[in-house]
Amino acid sequence: MSYFAAAAVRVEGGWTADEVSLRGATDIEEVADRLRDVEPDADLSLLFVEADDAYLVILRLDEGEDLRVFGSDSAYAEESRLGALLVGDLKTSVTGDEPRAAVTGGDEETDQPAVDPEADPVGDADILADLGIPAQKLLALCAHEGMLPADVTAEICQVLGCADEIEELREV
Repeated sequence: MSYFAAAAVRVEGGWTADEVSLRGATDIEEVADRLRDVEPDADLSLLFVEADDAYLVILRLDEGEDLRVFGSDSAYAEESRLGALLVGDLKTSVTGDEPRAAVTGGDEETDQPAVDPEADPVGDADILADLGIPAQKLLALCAHEGMLPADVTAEICQVLGCADEIEELREV
């Protein structure tokens, strides 16, 4: 499974971005350490992991602490080792507070039309709420038909003001 992992890090002078290798990572804390290493003194660090044009995972550290994670679909944990590492431990579906059962293909219906009925987003959907992207907007972006994870990342980064920095990484 191929992936693109880009860190967007906010420091006093604005945003910087850097590609992050997740090769050989053994757990989510090691991934968080790699994010911390991008800019140890950052007040906000985000890691966008896009996999196979199907899955998006966002990790967030505030001042290097309090790791928060959002995954666009819990199925990613079953699709790859990296997916299991990033979202395998997330127990709560975004569409409900109950612990998620084994992925069954999305047979259950939900009252939230913004969520793709085929996907089971997990983790902290409010991960970007204080940055201008509330949970419903994040879920709607992830569920929008035809939107690839790269498109969702681009939309988010446009709102945050770091779109150019992330786009430069794609062009390398």
